[in-house]
Amino acid sequence: MNHHELIAWTLENRPLEHRPGASYAYSNFGYCILGRVLEKISGKPYEEFVRSNVLSRCGNEGMRLAGNTLAERAEKEVVYYVQKGEDPYGMNVRRMDSHGGWIATPTEVVEFATHVDGLNLETNILKPETIKQMTTPSAANPGYASGWQINRVPNWWHTGNLPGAVSLLVRTASGLCWAACCNTRAPGIDLDALMWKMVQAVPAWKA
Repeated sequence: MNHHELIAWTLENRPLEHRPGASYAYSNFGYCILGRVLEKISGKPYEEFVRSNVLSRCGNEGMRLAGNTLAERAEKEVVYYVQKGEDPYGMNVRRMDSHGGWIATPTEVVEFATHVDGLNLETNILKPETIKQMTTPSAANPGYASGWQINRVPNWWHTGNLPGAVSLLVRTASGLCWAACCNTRAPGIDLDALMWKMVQAVPAWKA
């Protein structure tokens, strides 16, 4: 199914389980819809709009949408490895454009994040009021805002987890930002604990 067929099928076959705003459940599907809303408002394909209006303003030219197969692997893209019979190349990743379909190096992810982190208003591409809205949690879940997991520090972060890949992006209130990824999701991989251990091993960061 394409985007519109998937949305139509879901609306016909998955009725609401809770009153909107009353319960939290992470939803990739919600971000699929958000991508289509962006296309409707802008009149442009999702990838084109994001490249020209977001990534180019961050000086980021390397991020791109992934292909679905090993043969469609981009230049220098890793190979994703199977765990427990999962098929990393059995998903329609191209259709996941607005909810996990991008590929990037950790450096490119950090490059993007430092332009939306609210720490340096001269380099941020978002207005302060937008950043505040983006990081304000809902009443249904005080630990999740608009696309960010958050705490009271306030640190912001998000993880990614698909067959063949795990990833992590963290922005700390102390002014640090890091990203990490792995091309398998074998049991025991804890990128968050590993990265915090590395960060805390440095007595003083010189930014």
